[in-house]
Amino acid sequence: MDARPLLIQIANLLQQHHLDAILIGNAAAALQGAPVTTVDIDFLFRKTPAGLRKLKAVARDLGAVILRPFYPVSGLYRIARDEDGLQLDFMTVIDGVRSFEGLRKRAKTIRLGPARLQVASLSDIIRSKRAAGRPRDLAVLDVLERTLDEEARLQKGEAGSSQTGE
Repeated sequence: MDARPLLIQIANLLQQHHLDAILIGNAAAALQGAPVTTVDIDFLFRKTPAGLRKLKAVARDLGAVILRPFYPVSGLYRIARDEDGLQLDFMTVIDGVRSFEGLRKRAKTIRLGPARLQVASLSDIIRSKRAAGRPRDLAVLDVLERTLDEEARLQKGEAGSSQTGE
């Protein structure tokens, strides 16, 4: 399944409703070239009264509802749509990341159709998965670290080419 049309729709809605959210997890890694797969789409957002109103508006426009599937202190808000099994998780905290603001400063902006989507950096994704320590997170660390190394080599090569005038 190609998740791009759905990500474009989500990016448009986040932008339309001014919901400050950052894509995290394997979906964020995949958008940055990591050869990983995922069945879920996760975001980190700020839990404020305005943020919750905006999240409800996004859910409404998707024809979905917001669920609190885990105990309330987990900080998880799940947007779910029965007709096609859509599931988007919006979290207020994630392992290994101290602040939303810090994550946002290091995030990349990726253009998806007419909208832009904030995507956590690979280094933050790696840090979060390592801190979570779950087997499914640890299983992809090697792949993510190789992707990060490859990205660094490419950037270094591009910098070297522009410095030598090539």
